[in-house]
Amino acid sequence: MTELRSILDEAVRQELISPEAGVRLLPFLTERGVVIAEAQPAMEAEGQAWSDTETPRFVRGFHDVLITIGVVVALGGLWGLAALYAVLPAIIVLSEILVRRQRLALPAVSLTIALFCWTFVLMSFFFKPGTSAFNDIGAEATQFVAGFPIILGLYYARYRVPLALALCITSALALVLTLLLRLMQWASGDPQFFANHPLLLAVVFLVCALGLFATALYFDLGDRLRRTTRSDIAFWLHLGAAPALLFSVRLLMSFDGNLLNVAQAVSIKTPIIVISVVVLMLIGLVIDRRAFVTSGLLSLGFAIYGIFRQGSATVDTYIFTTLIVVGAIVLIIGTGWMPLRRIVLRALPAAISQRLPPAVLGATP
Repeated sequence: MTELRSILDEAVRQELISPEAGVRLLPFLTERGVVIAEAQPAMEAEGQAWSDTETPRFVRGFHDVLITIGVVVALGGLWGLAALYAVLPAIIVLSEILVRRQRLALPAVSLTIALFCWTFVLMSFFFKPGTSAFNDIGAEATQFVAGFPIILGLYYARYRVPLALALCITSALALVLTLLLRLMQWASGDPQFFANHPLLLAVVFLVCALGLFATALYFDLGDRLRRTTRSDIAFWLHLGAAPALLFSVRLLMSFDGNLLNVAQAVSIKTPIIVISVVVLMLIGLVIDRRAFVTSGLLSLGFAIYGIFRQGSATVDTYIFTTLIVVGAIVLIIGTGWMPLRRIVLRALPAAISQRLPPAVLGATP
């Protein structure tokens, strides 16, 4: 039944049937004893069903790209001419046509991002948490974040866009973070509690980042062969989990209150950042998520930049050397992804490797 559901989900994704038809067909076919025949050995069938587990489903052709350009230009013009409240009806109308009826993937992503930006502007208009949000967690900070999971959750319930659910989950975790910080601040009785205890703030951030990563793994491991929308949701969650983890590690080493100065390089901090990125790359190999690796490369660039900056190299030298090193790492990982994965999976216990996406010999990196 699980295999049949996966096939119907794929038919919906390819616009062969409507989502409503897919829901009605599953019990209809199951009651009549329809089964999926396995005419091939398991590993051979798995290799054919799974050739590249991270093919982005939000890019299906230039038709989607053309429609997306039109959506971005039209909403940009409307945003500049009309009031804020006129943008939301436009997003809803376009979503009804392009997402619910035509099932266009890339326009769905662009409309979800537009809704996220609209929500940000709306929340900023009513609630202004201020620049000292990390020092004094007030009620407005919580109210500002609270609007995102509600609006994005309603959008996902209507249009089933994976990015919308990923953003809803991420914003919900951010809401939990602000509530936890406010509770700790209230219990201490000190409005500047986190300014006086930056290490504790860093630990709280790290716990929430690990929670986001665990949520991404929950969706990922539930779809080992990456055939359903669970894989798409996990893709977006991983894209946000890696920077969150790196930021948390960076925060653990920053006790001067300057939380967002990612270009700062101290001799003891830069190697730790490099090691952290290497660990994240290894995790990305294990779970077969290039997105998880890619999102950490920017921080790796800053770290390598810091290493060369501490030396005697000139400005031009360490900038271009950083680009060469990061580019070489990307090429090595990109071209040797599957051989590296096979090496890593062989070193893992069978109980773990069998729950992960397979490293098929014929798969393309």
